[in-house]
Amino acid sequence: MAKLLGSPKALSITIIVAAVFAVSVLGGALGNAFGLGFLASSLPAIQLPAEIVVRGFYTPLGDWDLMNTMVTTWLAMAVLTALSLLVRTRLREIPGRLQALFELIFEFFLALCESVAGKERARRFFPLVFTIFIFIVVANWMGILPGFGTIGRVADPTEIAHHHGDHEYSDPAKASSHEEGNTVKSPGHAADPVEDAHSDHLSSVKLHVFSGTGSISFLSPGSLSEELTFSEYEKNNGELGEGKRAGHLIPFLRSANTDVNMTLAMAIVAMIMVHYWGFNILGPFGHGGKFLNFKEGPIGFFVGILELISEIARVISFTFRLFGNIFAGEVLLMAMGFLLPLIGIIPFLGLELFVGLIQAFIFAMLTLVFASMASVSHGGDEHH
Repeated sequence: MAKLLGSPKALSITIIVAAVFAVSVLGGALGNAFGLGFLASSLPAIQLPAEIVVRGFYTPLGDWDLMNTMVTTWLAMAVLTALSLLVRTRLREIPGRLQALFELIFEFFLALCESVAGKERARRFFPLVFTIFIFIVVANWMGILPGFGTIGRVADPTEIAHHHGDHEYSDPAKASSHEEGNTVKSPGHAADPVEDAHSDHLSSVKLHVFSGTGSISFLSPGSLSEELTFSEYEKNNGELGEGKRAGHLIPFLRSANTDVNMTLAMAIVAMIMVHYWGFNILGPFGHGGKFLNFKEGPIGFFVGILELISEIARVISFTFRLFGNIFAGEVLLMAMGFLLPLIGIIPFLGLELFVGLIQAFIFAMLTLVFASMASVSHGGDEHH
């Protein structure tokens, strides 16, 4: 303490950190309980499925909805393409910092592939393994950028009710004819227990109140909005005052790997390539015999069935390991930013950077290991 008081620089830093911490606590959701909360903001809608940004694109294969995870996926691919072109156009015999960094990562993965699969097979596996790694890293790290997921469109109560299973809900603010803002049903409509259960669940769902009539809104420090349930909204007949409306914020951007469809697609692609390499290296009977083994009697056949089940389990494991870790991390960052704005997410940013890197490395390395295993026969002999 004496050293701290005797050093003006250390004392100044301590005072600044303490002041920022106090402002963060009092200005966040915790301070809002005491009538402060001047930095608090509303939380965007948190749900497992990816949210629809633009609905109803027509394609020859049918109507297509643009999801926010699709937008982030394209952005990640654009970033990787731009980086690749930048490095390629600046290749030098004496590498600069960016070129040296890429060469270091490239050589590390190539050496790793060679140590696991051997030099000859590593050249086959490396392009996919490295692409998976670098894409997952960029997609994961994009999701923790400041402001990511804070700008989006406002979903109205009808869309929210539809998402919660009530497909006949009529928004009292828009309905031309209604009674007390309740759902409009045709005469003689029989009571449906399932529908009633949906309605009971919907009545407690909270809506945020947004200022302005535009379809786009954003969350910023100090933008904590009022909240009301569907029941309260209907009692008010959807009337919230001039220039206000209720709904949920659907962010335009959401980390690609928080969508289980994305992680499932990567898992399927990885395993298809694993078996392609297996058939290509061992031949159809060499690789297929691992799963349909009639030569070794009932035990061999049973072992083949177990091998087949394990391949399916690998797809599931691939999918939910990456999805679960990234989704949980983003929810954690969102919650800490809500409770303690300014400093709440700082300790967790480093953790999420590490988790995003490790999950990419695990996915890529497991793909490499499975490919290496698939290219070796049960007897342990390699086929060339």
